[in-house]
Amino acid sequence: MGWGGTAWAQLALPGDEAQGTTRLALLIGNRAYPQPFDLPPTHKNVHDLAGALERRSFMVTSALDQDPAQLRNTIQAFAKVAADSPPNATILFYYTGHGMQVDAENLMLGAGVPPDSREDTLLKSSLHLRRDVIDQLPRRPGGLTIAVVDACRTSLRAALTATDGFNQVEAPLGCLIVFSTGAGKPAIAPAVETISTFYTASLVKLLGSASDDISFSDFFRLVKFDVTQTMQNHPVQAIRQFTQVPFIAENTQVRFSLALRAANAPVLPQFSAAEEAAAWKELEDNLWPADIVKLAEAYLQRYPSSRLAGGAQVAREGANDAVNALRSNQVRLYRSAFQPKTTEARWLAEWRKAARGDKDAAARIARAYLRGDADIAADPNRYEGWLQYAAALGNGIACYELAVYYRRQDQPVPAAQYETRARDLGYTPPTSLDNQRK
Repeated sequence: MGWGGTAWAQLALPGDEAQGTTRLALLIGNRAYPQPFDLPPTHKNVHDLAGALERRSFMVTSALDQDPAQLRNTIQAFAKVAADSPPNATILFYYTGHGMQVDAENLMLGAGVPPDSREDTLLKSSLHLRRDVIDQLPRRPGGLTIAVVDACRTSLRAALTATDGFNQVEAPLGCLIVFSTGAGKPAIAPAVETISTFYTASLVKLLGSASDDISFSDFFRLVKFDVTQTMQNHPVQAIRQFTQVPFIAENTQVRFSLALRAANAPVLPQFSAAEEAAAWKELEDNLWPADIVKLAEAYLQRYPSSRLAGGAQVAREGANDAVNALRSNQVRLYRSAFQPKTTEARWLAEWRKAARGDKDAAARIARAYLRGDADIAADPNRYEGWLQYAAALGNGIACYELAVYYRRQDQPVPAAQYETRARDLGYTPPTSLDNQRK
C-alpha cells in the first residue's frame, strides 16, 4: 500500500471484533543519505517485506526516504491507528536505514542526514527507538507489538571500526523487539539495490515458508538462526567474518500463530496421531533445560515433517543455550530452581521461557524474587542466582544489575567483572554504578 492520506483511513478497520484478526504494519525504508552513506538495499527490503506481510494478512503502509520531520509525523499517525485498534491486534513496526547509538539512545536516522553528523544533530534528526516508537505504540497483555530494526552499513571498513551498534534493551509488556544483529554490533548490507540485506532476506523467505502454526515468538528465532547460518556459510570470507546473530528482547503473554484464521475457519489438526500430540505436550510441559533438549531432539527425529517442527527446533536450541549457561561456574542455580511453587499462569509461562533460554524471562523471575510477587516469596539467593543465569544467557542489563548489587554488597571484584560483561554484551549503562538501573 502506498503512502497517502487515504491509507490510514483504510487501516482503521472500525468494528473489527474478531479474535486477533487485526494486523497492522508500518515499514520505513531510508536510502537517501549523502554520499558515501547511500543504502541501496532499503527500498527492496521494504517492497519485498510488504508483499510477504500482506500475504500474512497484514495491512501494510510503506514510507520511503523520510526526513526527520516526516519520520515523526509518520510514526505518530501510525501510533494513533494502532491505539484505536482492538486490544488483541498485532502491530508491527519495521525500519531499515542508518541506525546508531548516541548517549545510550538507539536512533533511526532520518533521510538526508549524514550519519557522521555531530551527536546533537543525530539526536534531533532521528527516531528514538524507545521514546518515539516503543513508548508510542500500545502495550496490551492480550495483543502483540513487534519492532524490527534492520540498520546497516554498506562499508566493511566502517563496520570494522564501528563502536555505535544498538544498545541492548529489554522489552516492555506485550512487546517483541528485534535487531538485525547483536547489540553493540554492526550489520552489513550489499552496496547494490537488487539484493536485500541479510536479515530482511531471511525474514521475507521465512514469512513465505514457515509453518502456519508457529508462534511469532518462535518465528523470529527461526529467522535469527537462518541469518546466522546463511552468513556463516557464505562463500565470501569477509561476510563470514561479520556473521550477524540477531538480537531479540521479548515480554509477551500471547502466542499468536503466524497464520491468521477467521473465527469461523476450520481448525486443521496439528498432529498426525495421538502419540505425536502426547510427545509435544511432554515437551511443552517440561521445565528442565537438559530434558527439553532431549525431548525436542526426539520429537524432531520422530516427526521431522510436523507442523510444529520449527517450535521444537527453537525449544532445542534455546534449551541448549540454557544448559551451557547453567554449566558456568558463575551461575549458582540448580534443578530445584526450575520447579516453581507458583501457581500463577503468567509466572509459569515465564519459567517455561527461561528454561528454553529466554534471557529476559530469567531476569524477570529474578526481580520477582527480589520484591516478592504474589505467591513468589522474596529470596535474595534466588534473586542472585536467576540474575546470574540471565547474565550467562546474554542479558547485559542483568549483568549491570548484578554489578550494582555486588557493589552494594561491598564485593568490588564481581562488580567490576559484571560491569565489563555488560559492556561486552552491548549494554551501555548509566554513567555511575551508584545510580539505579534505568
